[in-house]
Amino acid sequence: MSKLWQKNNQVAASVEQFTIGNDQAMDIYLAAYDVMGSIAHTTMLSEVGLLTKEEQVQLKKALVEIYASIKSGNFKLSAGVEDIHSQVEMLLTEKLGDIGKKIHSARSRNDQVLVDLKLFLRSELMELSKYVTTLFNLLQTKSEQFKNDLLPGYTHLQLAMPSSFGLWLGAYAESLVDDMTMLEAAFKIVNKNPLGSAAGYGSSFPINRTRTTELLGFDTLNYNVVYAQMGRGKAERVTAQALSNFADTLSKLSMDACLFMNQNFGFIKFPEELTTGSSIMPHKKNPDVFELIRSYCNRIKALPNEIMMMTTNLPSGYHRDLQLLKEHLFPAFQQLKNCMDMASLMIENMEVKKDILEDTQYQFLFSVEEVNKLVNEGMPFRDAYKKVGIAIEEGNFTYSTKLAHTHEGSIGNLCNAQIADEMKKVLNRMDFAKVERQIEHLLKS
Repeated sequence: MSKLWQKNNQVAASVEQFTIGNDQAMDIYLAAYDVMGSIAHTTMLSEVGLLTKEEQVQLKKALVEIYASIKSGNFKLSAGVEDIHSQVEMLLTEKLGDIGKKIHSARSRNDQVLVDLKLFLRSELMELSKYVTTLFNLLQTKSEQFKNDLLPGYTHLQLAMPSSFGLWLGAYAESLVDDMTMLEAAFKIVNKNPLGSAAGYGSSFPINRTRTTELLGFDTLNYNVVYAQMGRGKAERVTAQALSNFADTLSKLSMDACLFMNQNFGFIKFPEELTTGSSIMPHKKNPDVFELIRSYCNRIKALPNEIMMMTTNLPSGYHRDLQLLKEHLFPAFQQLKNCMDMASLMIENMEVKKDILEDTQYQFLFSVEEVNKLVNEGMPFRDAYKKVGIAIEEGNFTYSTKLAHTHEGSIGNLCNAQIADEMKKVLNRMDFAKVERQIEHLLKS
């Protein structure tokens, strides 16, 4: 099979296999977005006179049919076809003859894959935000449900101060707000149009890059054509960083859950069908779901560094190194969404132990409360601290488990409504509806 870039010379089979690598499998992720880019590009070409209206109509009809094939799951790259760009052009040429060959005017595979990547990453970030919102809402609901159920708080894995299940779950909800803010940053970087930068130095054709930006629902362009190419690697790295932040939140939540399920803690439990057993120990109820979430997420946390290392010291312009960035980043989206799904399943079915802090083993959690009582009575803090410390050392410590925390974000004032408002603000700043409208319009027959 000939290549888009091939002239008359033949490439050694070993070189061809090595350079293509796993790219065909990765290009299936990009297939639908390659078609979108081609629809926008050919629409623009007809408007600037590089295609006739009749040619554009035929090309769009054929491209929409290819898109439908991709969405139905019936699409695949033919044997010997190098990449998705080649496959789409081959299908168009088979169907429309020379008209199919015209779609490559005024662009390069470099900006084709760039726009495919931007569209793919944008779509995945939008989809991921739905999973995040579901988990966020669940954490907030459970935070309110368990806000009066106290829980030991730890520092250095030593008993520290009283916490609550409401405070614990609410903390992870607010963590997702900051993570979503990082997703917003990635979305803004991804949502810029590189199409028309060609091989990285623009084109002498009178193309209209603003028009393809509108057609594809991008907010704006990568204006400088050299930077459009330099942005490859950065877009992936920033996106990976956004994923890694969510992964970090989930990993920490999973570690907490593993500890709290342990019999020495015994704070939470789950239905038997959500845990696993042992081949020889009949009593076991293992937290395999949380352990796997933790491991998947820790692997995702390594992605930004992996991409950073693979792009280190690359000069401007395209380099084949960039091809390999897809292999771990693309599957990471589904892995992270799976982890969020499973975390939601577990939290939804979690049971919490009541009256944990009534056990005297947790009495010293209330030492700060007793210090504060003395301070409220007029004693200087250092004197109160010393007095309570001596009482503990001498075995004379007395305490009450009643708490009166009222400040913002404390046990008695979780501020879940304010946290929900912060999440809403972040989501509202990303105009997903505009993107969806534009893509729907683009794909209309």
